[in-house]
Amino acid sequence: MFGRDPWGGTLEISNADSATDDDRSRDLDRGAMMRHQLDETQQSWLLAGPGDQAGKKKKKYVDIGCMVIDRKIFMWTVGTILGVGLFIGFVIMIVKLVPHKKPPPPPPDQYTLALHKALMFFNAQRSGPLPKHNGVSWRGNSGMKDGLSDSTAKKSLVGGFYDAGDAIKFNFPMAWSMTMLSWTVIEYRAKYEAIGELDHVKEIIKWGTDYMLKTFNSSADTIDRIVAQVGQGDTSKGPSPNDHYCWMRPEDIDYKRPVIECHSCSDLAAEMAAALAAASIVFKDSKTYSDKLVHGAKALYKFGRLQRGRYSPNGSDQSLFYNSTSYWDEFVWGGAWMYFATGNTSYLTVATAPGMAKHAGAFWLGSPNYGVFTWDDKLPGSQVLLSRLRLFLSPGYPYEEILRTFHNQTDNVMCSYLPVYNSFNFTKGGLIQLNHGRPQPLQYVVNAAFLASLYADYLDSADTPGWYCGPNFYKTDVLRKFAKSQIDYILGKNPQKMSYVVGYGKKYPKRVHHRGASIPHNGVHYGCKGGFKWRESKKANPNILVGAMVAGPDRHDGFKDIRTNYNYTEPTLAANAGLVAALISLADIDTGSRTSIDKNTIFSAVPPMFPTPPPPPSAWKP
Repeated sequence: MFGRDPWGGTLEISNADSATDDDRSRDLDRGAMMRHQLDETQQSWLLAGPGDQAGKKKKKYVDIGCMVIDRKIFMWTVGTILGVGLFIGFVIMIVKLVPHKKPPPPPPDQYTLALHKALMFFNAQRSGPLPKHNGVSWRGNSGMKDGLSDSTAKKSLVGGFYDAGDAIKFNFPMAWSMTMLSWTVIEYRAKYEAIGELDHVKEIIKWGTDYMLKTFNSSADTIDRIVAQVGQGDTSKGPSPNDHYCWMRPEDIDYKRPVIECHSCSDLAAEMAAALAAASIVFKDSKTYSDKLVHGAKALYKFGRLQRGRYSPNGSDQSLFYNSTSYWDEFVWGGAWMYFATGNTSYLTVATAPGMAKHAGAFWLGSPNYGVFTWDDKLPGSQVLLSRLRLFLSPGYPYEEILRTFHNQTDNVMCSYLPVYNSFNFTKGGLIQLNHGRPQPLQYVVNAAFLASLYADYLDSADTPGWYCGPNFYKTDVLRKFAKSQIDYILGKNPQKMSYVVGYGKKYPKRVHHRGASIPHNGVHYGCKGGFKWRESKKANPNILVGAMVAGPDRHDGFKDIRTNYNYTEPTLAANAGLVAALISLADIDTGSRTSIDKNTIFSAVPPMFPTPPPPPSAWKP
């Protein structure tokens, strides 16, 4: 089809041009839509034209979801982050791999330093074949024929500890000393472990309990006798060789050492039962040995309950040095420890019987010695120990009445230690006079310091901020302040400016009343009288009895460093046990625990408590 072109020539109209206006309109609309759909990059390329694009490289972009960024910038950013991360990781690896010194722990406090030394005293008092690591160079094997050479015993009684400056083995205070040490391990095991003394103190306890198991038929269920003492000290019958008349090293003893047995000695039996029972808790991880201790303790306590009597009858050798005034307090003390060791409530029933408490002196509030804890009177210790039971387990009926009484009495005893109540006098230097001005006061002071510090720990662990003395409320820090004041006095904060613990501090007693420490360790054998010259010498002891707490000052804070005056300068096993107890309770040692004491170990053998409800009241009668 041809038409005429108005500008000249022919005009060819193709079939395509024959499309309707509607078709052309639709094509134009599609083109417009496609142009709107072009992205910015395509539009810029179209606008620039092919000539402009020839001299530029096409940019690349990365879509990270929330934004579109240049690929180079993205790669540079990621690389920087990875590089910094690798560098930091490398630095951390170097820091961890290269050895570096940890900050030194804080220096031990004075109580910890003194404790290390106080434990060494027990090493110096050992009898029998000494271990190589005993650590006391001037001591050697001794008492190797004890018991075997006695016509009565005819069995080995080798071992144990010498009591003081002599070589007698008094089983009554020795057993109490082992009970005390075991008590401290049960309460403060973590402290002992933190300062590296746990194995040492356990070895000391085992040295004592191994010996005690020899002093009776420990394999039997029923016994009829106990060895009360090895050696003799009575010199009233004239000058004959014995452990008090002679002044010689234990290693050189060549005189006879008699064995004293008892057949009715409730006090000794119950105290030994307490020692073995407490030690069984210390060694509970060694089941065989712990069971052996419990078995022996049961036989002893049974014997003590059946065969009534004091171990120290009037006129006996033991009555001259460690006289027992009664056995009722030992029944309470021993019964409490037997209950903790076995979980058998029959022992708790004995320990909390009102009649037992009455006979033990629990209601003798007017007694001048009420609340004074010693190797003879265990009632104050029993009251604290059974208050622990009430604080943490509260067994309820039928024990609650006497346990509440003991708890209240413990509060009263703590009040009596405070100067404001004038229960006891204090020296001008600040030492409490628990023995009313009589000689050798320190053995009583350390026991009181231990009970006060321990009771404060009990109250803190029970979330109890303090206790009442009548209407007045005192915080537990008051008890610790009292305990610290007494131990600080012993360690040198006194008018003499002298430490009463040998080897601690710059000034301490040099002429301790002690045979082994006062005689040179020079290979020379000094007979019974051969050591007299060393006893009377004014010179300092050639051997230092490290850790020994001497008897202490007089009521005027005076002290005489004289070897022959045992009221000032003689140490004892029982006194040092109290010292160790006070020191470990006061020592500031980080154990990682919220509480100072171990609340649960002592109850490891006690079954779950399901208190029996009290009986209903009787029917009302009009």
